[in-house]
Amino acid sequence: MFVHTIFDLLAWASAGLLGWRISRAGLLKCVAPALSLRRDPWYFASLATGALAGAILFGSTNMSLAGLWPLGHSIAGAIAGGIVAVELYKWACGLRGSTGLPFVAPLALGIAIGRLGCFFSGLPDYTYGTPTEVPWAVDFGDGIQRHPVQLYESVAMLAFLAFWLRSLSAGYLPIIRNGFYLFVAWYALQRFAWEFLKPYPPIVGPFNIFHLICIALFAYSLFMMRGQRELRPAI
Repeated sequence: MFVHTIFDLLAWASAGLLGWRISRAGLLKCVAPALSLRRDPWYFASLATGALAGAILFGSTNMSLAGLWPLGHSIAGAIAGGIVAVELYKWACGLRGSTGLPFVAPLALGIAIGRLGCFFSGLPDYTYGTPTEVPWAVDFGDGIQRHPVQLYESVAMLAFLAFWLRSLSAGYLPIIRNGFYLFVAWYALQRFAWEFLKPYPPIVGPFNIFHLICIALFAYSLFMMRGQRELRPAI
């Protein structure tokens, strides 16, 4: 777990630095209203509380379903929990529109780096893939060649990050307006696909708990993007 901790710290530091650089470059100047909300301590408290609760709840639930009892955590659970908490906070305050755009690039980079920590942590991390005979399969120490699903997700999120940074640089407003929801949709789609390559126990048909979270996240993103069309030019 020491290796994972190192990569987690690297992910946090890199995400923070990237967010700072984007802000300094003025790439988010079109979302000043959203940025002002982020100075609200209760907004951050809601976000942090929801993300932490979701991460532990869903990560630990998945571990217990597999017959493992260590306290777990999950980035999918953190995203879902953070979204629920923030949307409830916005509803209570009468706020509308997206406030998550400044987090898009940091989250994409943080997930990509964090998954490298999962990969190098090996079997104890319980994020490895199912057995396979593909040429790029990896033996994590038990003599079984497995899908390196951690790397699949890392590459997928780096691809989204490249797309997002290019859209920001070009000032492509149709993408920027829906930036956070596009991030959620892409995360949900790629994570949903990789879950079929993991040994997690199914709970509904062939779907495990993270499949269901991804379905909910994707539905949320579509619903919110539809709502964004009614709020332009707000972001």
